[in-house]
Amino acid sequence: MTSAFRRLLDPVIDNNPVTLQILGICSALAVTTSLATALTMSVALTAVLVASSTVISLIRRHIPNAIRLIVQITIIASLVIVADQILQAFAWQMSQRLSIFVGLIVTNCLVLGRAEGFAMRNGVGASALDALGNGLGYSFILLIVGAIREVFGTGALFGHPVLPTLAKGGWFTPLNLMMLAPSAFFILGLLIWFIRTIKVEQVEHEGTAIISADEARKP
Repeated sequence: MTSAFRRLLDPVIDNNPVTLQILGICSALAVTTSLATALTMSVALTAVLVASSTVISLIRRHIPNAIRLIVQITIIASLVIVADQILQAFAWQMSQRLSIFVGLIVTNCLVLGRAEGFAMRNGVGASALDALGNGLGYSFILLIVGAIREVFGTGALFGHPVLPTLAKGGWFTPLNLMMLAPSAFFILGLLIWFIRTIKVEQVEHEGTAIISADEARKP
């Protein structure tokens, strides 16, 4: 596997920012009540993540160390405003459903973490691939959580009936718990358990800390 291919795919399972690094889980709780909102949030965050990492990598040698975080946050905030304005212009109803959570991408530790931890130290191509990989990993988890919550919470997927509900003469009773934020915690916990059952190297042992897949490969 080439390094570029590995950099793109590692964050999906092996070094997933949500299930392994536990980053960006606030949006996983807030916007995954339906698959549509989870997908929109995933696209918005991935676009901001890739664009910000690319821009920061381009100018990294010209950013004074003392103000690097301020510059990074300014760039990220500017891109978030653009993403939010695009949503309001072309998907007004979805923008209203997402409410303030698109704007809160600015505070998502995944975006700033990749800018500070990777883009500031690597070239444009590698930074863009790293950002895209982490965006895909984030999106993968959000879409799973959103699909589970919508199906079991409403009996539908993308608004189309999947399970026949009692209200429409079927057999399924929607689970109201799935529409509440705690359900996302339960689903994330089960996902983490499932992934670490398969990927036993991700299991934390007492007195040890999780390291990234890149760090694990270092001699």
